[in-house]
Amino acid sequence: MKRMLLFTSLLALGLGAAAQTAPVLSAALPATNMDTPAVTSNGPVTLDIKNLPPASADPTEAKIAQQVRHQVLTLLHYGVFDDIEYSVQGRTVTLSGAVINLHSQTRQDAERAVKRIEGVDKVVNNIRVLPPNLFDDEARVRVFRALSRTGGLSRYFYPASPDIRIIVDNQRLTLKGYVNSEGDKNMANVAANQVADLFQVTNNLQVVK
Repeated sequence: MKRMLLFTSLLALGLGAAAQTAPVLSAALPATNMDTPAVTSNGPVTLDIKNLPPASADPTEAKIAQQVRHQVLTLLHYGVFDDIEYSVQGRTVTLSGAVINLHSQTRQDAERAVKRIEGVDKVVNNIRVLPPNLFDDEARVRVFRALSRTGGLSRYFYPASPDIRIIVDNQRLTLKGYVNSEGDKNMANVAANQVADLFQVTNNLQVVK
């Protein structure tokens, strides 16, 4: 009986000691961050802005990123009202952004094209297909006309690959893409805010000199 009580006491002490040391051991483990993409488009994929990978990027990741950009630019239906972006982490490519309902097939086309790239093991497709909405369709046209007729902003709407992307969702406008100066960015913002029947205007244009 005494032996049984002694064994039980030692077992309880051992479990208590293990419970106290476990957090210390886990705290000593180095933290890793797998969420930060090594290479990213940092905005919509466009022809003029190459968004080249940083020099420190893994050569294979950099090569994959360049191929992803090429494949997106060759999509049949990818226009001024669409926004496709990417990030590369290891051998995984994540696609993001939004396309209009009329271009819903572009979402699948982009995923299939990227899956065929040598070295890609996985594609995460987060591209949204914007729901059909007559008011949004009309708003897109009004915004396009307003911006393309303002100052020198028309040069950002090259048909093959516009530098400015007009994203409208539930009559909320987001301007994405690239301009050459703060003046052009502000000009686009003023023109967009003068368009009727928009609930919100967000100017995410990036100035690239």
